[in-house]
Amino acid sequence: MIAIIDYGHGNLKSVKKALSLLGFESRITDSIKDIDNASSLIFPGVGAFGDCVQNLHDKGLAEAIKKSIKNGKPFLGICLGLQILFESSEESPGVEGLSIFQGHISRMNFSKNKLKVPHMGWNQIKIRRKSKLFKDIEDGSWVYFVHSYKLNLDLDIIDTTSSYGDEFGSSISFENVYATQFHPEKSSDLGLNILKNFCKI
Repeated sequence: MIAIIDYGHGNLKSVKKALSLLGFESRITDSIKDIDNASSLIFPGVGAFGDCVQNLHDKGLAEAIKKSIKNGKPFLGICLGLQILFESSEESPGVEGLSIFQGHISRMNFSKNKLKVPHMGWNQIKIRRKSKLFKDIEDGSWVYFVHSYKLNLDLDIIDTTSSYGDEFGSSISFENVYATQFHPEKSSDLGLNILKNFCKI
């Protein structure tokens, strides 16, 4: 069973529907017991970094997630679910993320070419290094984004990059942890293939 972590926000039903289409059993849950017993975890996050982290701590989910990751359970973070894996975000000064990885999330540069806020819609991914998540996914594929904050490029765990104003990390992986800034559940058949790749890991 794949646990889709419910911290109070997120595209939970969209992710569950996508997994059902692929033939994988999943459960939307905020139960620590479910998280402990799940075969893998998916964390689809939307909203503000600080609120997300606070809700995770209030529900006791932050420690449950960190424990599962430490024990080698496959984890997929989506959008804000990528950002909270890092130490901090410019969106919520003074709030500490889960700190699974070192690094800081910063605001995107929307001043270039008077770009619209947030970065919302289809954009391409450039594959930077091989990852199980992108098996049979072509370089330059189009995926769906909704975000205003970004992961910078100075990390060696970045699998793909994308550009909107400037270039940013659009997915990462390290050992059993995978995360995308884009929304695979909103990225048509290609997004389903990415979710399927995760479920097969």
